Amino acid sequence: MAADEHRPEQDGAPTDGGPAAPHCGFVALIGSPNAGKSTLLNQLVGAKVSIVSRKVQTTRALVRGITLEGAAQIIFVDTPGIFKPKRRLDRAMVASAWGGAGDADVIALLVDARKGLDDESAAIVEHLPGIKQPKALILNKIDLVPRTSLLALAAEINGKADFDETFMISALTGDGVAALRTKLAARMPPGPWLYPEDQISDAPLRMLAAEITREKLFERLHDELPYAATVETDQWLAQKDGSVRIEQTIFVERESQRKIVLGKGGQTIKAIGSAARVDIAEAAETKVHLFLFVKVRENWGDDPERYREMGLEFPRG
Repeated sequence: MAADEHRPEQDGAPTDGGPAAPHCGFVALIGSPNAGKSTLLNQLVGAKVSIVSRKVQTTRALVRGITLEGAAQIIFVDTPGIFKPKRRLDRAMVASAWGGAGDADVIALLVDARKGLDDESAAIVEHLPGIKQPKALILNKIDLVPRTSLLALAAEINGKADFDETFMISALTGDGVAALRTKLAARMPPGPWLYPEDQISDAPLRMLAAEITREKLFERLHDELPYAATVETDQWLAQKDGSVRIEQTIFVERESQRKIVLGKGGQTIKAIGSAARVDIAEAAETKVHLFLFVKVRENWGDDPERYREMGLEFPRG
C-alpha cells in the first residue's frame, strides 16, 4: 500500500496548485464491539483520540477525530459498538451510536473480516437499507484472512445493503487507510471547515485524559475488572513551570474491585498511572504530574449525572 506522503487531488480541487474550495463533513464509524473502530480512527487522524482496548464496548460516547485531506476537513465520529443492549448503560450507548450515524454525511460500517457477518454485524446491516446517506463497507484485519474469503465476504454483505464503495484495510498496520481517507474526503460536501487546521479532536483534554487512564486500566486488568468502571478528571491545574497537575478518580462499584485496582502495596494503580501519564503528556504536549484515586460508587450505572458526563442520554425505564 502506498505511503501517506502523496495524496491525490480531491473532486473539485484545482490541478494547477492553486487554492481549492473547502469541503467539510462527517463520517460515522459504526460496527459491532471490537471491530476496530477506535484503532481505525486513531490511524485516520494520526494521533490517539479514542481509546483502544481488548475489552469490548470501551467507547461509550461519540468521539470526534478531525483530519485534513487536501481541501477537505473530515470529522470522524467513533460511535460506541452496536450490540444487543442488556443494561441501561448499554441502551444509552446503542442509542448514541445510531444517533451519530443519522447525523453523518457518510456511514462507514466496519466489519472484522475474521468474524465475518456474525450475528452482531448482521443485525447492523439489517438497519442500513433504511438509512439514506451514502454508505461505505470497510473490511478490517485483512492481513489475517485469505483474499478469497475477503472477496466472498464483501459480496455477501453487499448483497444485503446498498454500499457505495467497499474498502479492505488493516487498521492496526495502516494498510489501505490512506486510500480510504482520500475516497472519503472526496465525498465531503462543499463548505467551510468547522475546526482550526491543527485541531485533531473536539474532546476536551480533561475528557481525553480520563479516557486514556480508563484505557490503561482495562489494559492492566482486562480479565479482573468489570466493564462498569469509569474515570473522571477532578483537577487540571497549570503549574508555573508549564507542567500540569492532574487529579483523577477511578470509580468502581464494589470494595473488592477497589482492592484489585490498587493492587498489592499500591503497585497496580502505580503502573496504571505511569502508563497513562506518558500518553496524557503526549496529548497535552507538556509534562504531566498525575495523581490517581480509587473510590467505590455503587450503582453509578443508574445515575443520570454520570451519563451526562459521558455525553450520553439517560434512558428512562
